[in-house]
Amino acid sequence: MSTLPRISWIGLGIMGSPMSENLIKAGYDVTGFTLEREKLDRLTAAGGTAAGSIAEAVRDADVIITMVPASPHVEAIAYGPDGILENARSGSLLIDMSSITPRTSVDLAAAAKDKGVRVLDAPVSGGEAGAVEAVLSVMVGGEQADFDEAKPVFEALGKTIVRCGPHGSGQTVKAANQLIVAVNIQACAEAVVFLEKSGVDLTAALDVLNGGLAGSTVLTRKKDNFLRRDFRPGFRIDLHHKDMGIVTDAARDVGAALPVGAVVAQLVASLRTQGDGGLDHSALLRGAERLSGARL
Repeated sequence: MSTLPRISWIGLGIMGSPMSENLIKAGYDVTGFTLEREKLDRLTAAGGTAAGSIAEAVRDADVIITMVPASPHVEAIAYGPDGILENARSGSLLIDMSSITPRTSVDLAAAAKDKGVRVLDAPVSGGEAGAVEAVLSVMVGGEQADFDEAKPVFEALGKTIVRCGPHGSGQTVKAANQLIVAVNIQACAEAVVFLEKSGVDLTAALDVLNGGLAGSTVLTRKKDNFLRRDFRPGFRIDLHHKDMGIVTDAARDVGAALPVGAVVAQLVASLRTQGDGGLDHSALLRGAERLSGARL
């Protein structure tokens, strides 16, 4: 009989499926729920258990992990008679790994406390590849004792695991992360257009740039996307648009100016209006190309 906590996983998308599978590989008993039948079949094929509802998934869980797209989705699965808080055991630990507003996380922690459920906000960075390879960065908000208890779970999912402060802090740091990533991708995209129009060997140029001060994890992860124009979604423009809204609103609340971030937020938004919302965020290259006269 395993002494590891029983885990319920809600949300088996691009990130949630490989993350839940990494917990199964680490020996955890994982029961999952999502709306897509094929994702549940994937979980069971990996050794997990499929549940027919949120209530069924969380009823016997020691740890409940959620990974859904945005704040409204978190609220939809957390609240109400069929939601997590009404059906989770008192004393269980709810870890929300979605990327949502800091305020949503703070409100969730307060509501869960009334039900005897502890909460951590623990969004991640690293994209689909990081999820598959279990090398995500995990930024956590919540009580130190709850973080310490959850640390072994996080270690099955990522490599850089840091408690950033009280409830909502993880989401604040994730918002900053998404700001940096979007600005970085946009800078890389503009460089690609500049290099190609200048007739430079793009592969050679990106290799040498990535070996110097201009190098970054973004360039390492997205270089092949740029070279091959491969924009199959690892992290969709639609989701990064949502995240840029989060960081813009949060910055306004605390009085922080984000002049470059505001411009990139508009560039991300423009891609969505042009029908590119379902593409990977490296498709910011398409926006830079259009601005330079390309007809795509």
